[in-house]
Amino acid sequence: MPPADAKVIGELMTRADVQGSEGHGIFRLPQYVRRIKGGAVNVRPNIRVEREAAGMALIDGDNGMGHLVMRFATETAIAKARTAGVAWVGVKHSNHAGPASLYASMPVAHDMVGLYLAVGNANHLPPWGGIDMLLSTNPIAVALPAGEEQSIVLDMATTVAAYGKVKTKAQRGEMMPEGWMMDREGRPLTDPKRANEGFLLPIGGYKGYGLALIFGMLAGTLNGAAMGKDVVDFNNDDTTPTNTGHAIVAFNVEAFQPVAEFKQSVDGLVRDIRNSRKLPGVERIHIPGEGSHAARADRFKNGVPIPEALLKALNQLAGELRIAPIG
Repeated sequence: MPPADAKVIGELMTRADVQGSEGHGIFRLPQYVRRIKGGAVNVRPNIRVEREAAGMALIDGDNGMGHLVMRFATETAIAKARTAGVAWVGVKHSNHAGPASLYASMPVAHDMVGLYLAVGNANHLPPWGGIDMLLSTNPIAVALPAGEEQSIVLDMATTVAAYGKVKTKAQRGEMMPEGWMMDREGRPLTDPKRANEGFLLPIGGYKGYGLALIFGMLAGTLNGAAMGKDVVDFNNDDTTPTNTGHAIVAFNVEAFQPVAEFKQSVDGLVRDIRNSRKLPGVERIHIPGEGSHAARADRFKNGVPIPEALLKALNQLAGELRIAPIG
């Protein structure tokens, strides 16, 4: 692909690792390379606006890497929100784009609130009470700017754990906590290497199933992207385009109230929550995003740790591509 595009993708993958989203960063590189080699991804896409109005747009990603498509979509949403106040941008014909918070956080730098939805790139969740895999982890991320406090960033799958965490557990030879997955007989499944024998569990029981369905319809069905049985499992298919769907919404804070007042209110709310009374044994009440902010500070200072199994996989890939391994 063009060097400028490769740089953008590499940068966004690195941001994922720096903020602690290890299942969506450099860990995914061998998989991305396999799909590029298999012809499943267009390395020179014509990413474009297919439909638009003052406060919306529909982006056709032309089967490009999801990082490129979603950067384009997010920049489009930010530009439109400057004049429309709020802009909803849907995406079709995209690919896996990394962690949801990458894109929800981009509007924050422009004093905007970001909201991101996506259809996951493999179905690991049945409808509530069923066993047929018709839904994915379909995540949501929301990021809000603050003043003196760190921005608030919520990034969560509609399943108890994202499938990327299952894959990293398997690579490292670790077991999963009980409650992440269940087998088709309704028994807890804790061995990630047996993940294909069961399915992920939704957050909040039937409520998580409902969220996965609705988020998928908004990010996929509304945009003409894959949803339900049409979702391609990119973990096991290196040749078929996924037609991944996303949605990014940018809310211009200035359209609702002065930015300084909003940020002051966010700071006050954060401090009220953090300083509220705690249960016995609880040391700190956390705000969404604190973990990623702490990881970012630590890894900018000390570097990003690469587990031995991942290092081995990356160096094997380097050998296949005839490039220098990681030292």
